[in-house]
Amino acid sequence: MKLFRYSKIKFTGLKEKSFKLEKDIQKIFENNIEQISGYQFIKSEFIVKNNRLDTLAFDTENNSFVIIEYKRDRNYSVVDQGISYLNLMLEYKAEFIIEYNESQKKNLKRSDVDWSQSKVIFVAPSFTDFQRQSSNFKDLPIELWEIKQFDSDIIVINPIKKSQSAPSIKQVQNLENSTISKVTKEIKVYTEDEHLKGKSDDIKELYDTFKTAILNISPDIETSFKKLYIAFKKDKNIADINIQQRGLKIWINLHSGELDDPKHLAKDVSTIGHWGNGDYELNVSNTHNLEYIMSLIKQAIK
Repeated sequence: MKLFRYSKIKFTGLKEKSFKLEKDIQKIFENNIEQISGYQFIKSEFIVKNNRLDTLAFDTENNSFVIIEYKRDRNYSVVDQGISYLNLMLEYKAEFIIEYNESQKKNLKRSDVDWSQSKVIFVAPSFTDFQRQSSNFKDLPIELWEIKQFDSDIIVINPIKKSQSAPSIKQVQNLENSTISKVTKEIKVYTEDEHLKGKSDDIKELYDTFKTAILNISPDIETSFKKLYIAFKKDKNIADINIQQRGLKIWINLHSGELDDPKHLAKDVSTIGHWGNGDYELNVSNTHNLEYIMSLIKQAIK
């Protein structure tokens, strides 16, 4: 990646600046965690059974805990440490609940947390090819995020995507009683294939048409596969799709009263329970109103 400052028809190169301490990375993340990740900050330097976790956060969309670790050097195993921390969380769930309730002044119950959506994020200026490859499993709840700083106080944060052909961790580990087996049995990383499983070809084609149309709205829209729906994000969720047997259920992430919908296709579900983000829901069984629905979804991009 090359970054330039554009001034008076001339490019000026921006030089990368190294972080002096891991703590510098941690301060940047913790002070801006909601803007960076959408997560809720819970605790810095959270200690559980003599283990110090750099940052404890909470994913309010998935109702799950997120552990964030910061590294300045590259001499460590992301898989070993990540699995160790996930196992620690599953073994001492009460400690995480207590910390959440004390810091947020709330009464979160163990049953309120979706432990299957727990994850560990490593944040570092760079990762080795081995670290990238060793964490490149579709069902391994460990993510790598690169952070770089440049002149003029410019910060670039780049979550590293897993490859589309990433294998399952279960294909390479066969120790039934190993820590990694214990973690992968309780923690679930969802994929597009699982949402499409058991659906007819017509429904798969319908989903693919709407997926492509949403992604074509903007080049930086990304998909994220949740337990109950597929999220489409551009900085934040703009729309969510639940693939059903006879059609799609689509939620648009706007508050009640914000959607301009002259055809009245979207239902206001602000007063009833629903899975996706936003207060507007559409039930779709064909592509007749595809362009119009895209015009509705575009309104969620701000």
